[in-house]
Amino acid sequence: MSDDAYTPPAIWTWDKESGGRFAAINRPIAGATHDKALPVGKHPLQLYSMGTPNGVKVTILLEELLAAGHSGAEYDAWLISIADGDQFGSGFVAINPNSKIPALVDRRGGEPLAIFESGAIMTHLAESFGAFLPTDPAARARVMSWLFWQMGSAPFLGGGFGHFYAYAPVKIEYAINRYAMEAKRQLDVLNRQLEHNAFVAGDAYSIADMAIWPWYGQLVLGHLYEAAEFLQVQEYTHVLRWARDIAARPAVRRGKMVNRTFGEPSEQLRERHDASDFDTKTADKLG
Repeated sequence: MSDDAYTPPAIWTWDKESGGRFAAINRPIAGATHDKALPVGKHPLQLYSMGTPNGVKVTILLEELLAAGHSGAEYDAWLISIADGDQFGSGFVAINPNSKIPALVDRRGGEPLAIFESGAIMTHLAESFGAFLPTDPAARARVMSWLFWQMGSAPFLGGGFGHFYAYAPVKIEYAINRYAMEAKRQLDVLNRQLEHNAFVAGDAYSIADMAIWPWYGQLVLGHLYEAAEFLQVQEYTHVLRWARDIAARPAVRRGKMVNRTFGEPSEQLRERHDASDFDTKTADKLG
């Protein structure tokens, strides 16, 4: 190993000058840093998010629900800019004490219901609309197993591999090797599952696919961390087939645009309040 040896101190202290792309917003304490009320739009479903993989999971599901004819899934999507610290505003912290996107407020009932954690939001929506989550116990268990696999595995891909490979101020050989190995192991898990299945949990498209694709699908398609060559993703032929199939879905292409603040301007829709917000040029592009 070429990295300089590091000896942890007896007591850890917060170094505000640690560097890295997200150093300015990372801190070891919770709670709000400033007062900022959340806006509320015209639809019963109010989403507060950003177009990162975790945010895209939910907007893909909402667009898929609308595409399937569930008009009650119309929603307002408000941008929470994590780079600007919007997640620490008092209004957002009130609906998500963990200060992470996404968060949803469902106003369809008597009292507004706040839900945080993407997996919890997706399960709530799928159950309430009766879509993309089987009711058969065995099929449901398979979908939920893969949904929870994503929730448990993706932090190693994002906060582990992605951080040390793409964002850390210093390239640490041990950290990159450790998390690259785990990222490839996870891709192999998916590849073996998709060798004999059209979708992750079987023959039916589900919230498991919608949760996993923004991370692993975008990774193998070269849209995440610019690491496709480094990880030799061409080895995972079944994951690539699945990723391309999901990427071609119009609802996925729309969902990927919502609350997006980076990439090509034509692929960004910073806020979404109506289906008409996807303008003519975008609609033509989406086919």
